[in-house]
Amino acid sequence: MSVLKKMMGTVAATGVGAVMLLAPAMVQAMEVTIRVQSVIPAKADEVTMLNEFAADVAALTNGEVKIEVLPAGAVVGVKETLDAVDAGLIEGGFAWTHYWSGKHPAAMLFGSPVAGAGVGIDNIAFLSWFQYGGGKELYDELWDEMGVNVKGFMLQPVGPEALGWFKEPIESMDDFRKYRFRTPPGIPGQTYKDIGVASVAMGGGDILPALEKGTIDAAEWCCPKPDSVFGFQKVLKHYYLQGLHQVVVNADLYINGDVYNSLTEHQKKALEVAANASLSKAMSYRIFENGKALKDLTENHGVILHDTPADYFPAYMNAARASLEKNAAENAFFGKVWQSQKDFAAVAVPFWAGAQASNAALGKAFADSVK
Repeated sequence: MSVLKKMMGTVAATGVGAVMLLAPAMVQAMEVTIRVQSVIPAKADEVTMLNEFAADVAALTNGEVKIEVLPAGAVVGVKETLDAVDAGLIEGGFAWTHYWSGKHPAAMLFGSPVAGAGVGIDNIAFLSWFQYGGGKELYDELWDEMGVNVKGFMLQPVGPEALGWFKEPIESMDDFRKYRFRTPPGIPGQTYKDIGVASVAMGGGDILPALEKGTIDAAEWCCPKPDSVFGFQKVLKHYYLQGLHQVVVNADLYINGDVYNSLTEHQKKALEVAANASLSKAMSYRIFENGKALKDLTENHGVILHDTPADYFPAYMNAARASLEKNAAENAFFGKVWQSQKDFAAVAVPFWAGAQASNAALGKAFADSVK
């Protein structure tokens, strides 16, 4: 046998051996199950859309990446969700990023930028900032600022959210201040306290029991469909759609950084593509589902729809702006993110607000004709 043949044989044998040794590792690396614990019950619309996102990821990866959605509290408590993802106790979590404002105040600017970040950014304009105005790059920086080993994906934009539910009609801020009112955590809730409302933060699953026990008198959660799923209409009948506390609100997926880094480039791209699709699909889904729910609430459950008192808007906006300025002065990264949003708004909001005015007038004319 020639030296060349011997060398070829050795290389071939070594190659086959190497492939055999690597094969189990390659299979293991390609097939990944990511357990994602949600912070809300399995029946919620957000979980329905999260499961749709999971199906898209599975399809785009030929089943290599499986996302298994766990209900709230399955492994850890709701408040421990992000810490559990960071520590690797669960591979993923699903929540609203403003839930973690206690870790960093800038979390609110991504999960729930109070009063449209104080600069008129609505839910659609926010996506423009996030995808093309530098928001995504700042979002990726947020996790390092928090000191957590997490890769985040924004999945489900919602907004504007309803002001909320009340026992009796409210004609002014003086009426509003009579109620103990469930609000989101962080700056949106603190802003209510700043204008004299007795703000109480609590998780979604706790709201209806608190209303039934009288722990709170009024509440907000989201929008007609999610609100009706929680059953607020069983206790309260006066509903106000126009609110400023969460003109923009986003539900996100968090994946442990080590788990994310173990994925192939194709699998990472599949997550990105599915997340971008989810941003559009979630918004489309919400418009129709909320419309159907509002119709059902008013026609079949005795819910009375009201316009929000006019003095609410300047009171809340002024307090929100003051809170944003205070946080920007105290935290450099918060200031950096908010400045990015202000710079974006200076360019985009004059156009978008002007264009939306005709759309709003058109929709209002039709809505009035339906009444």
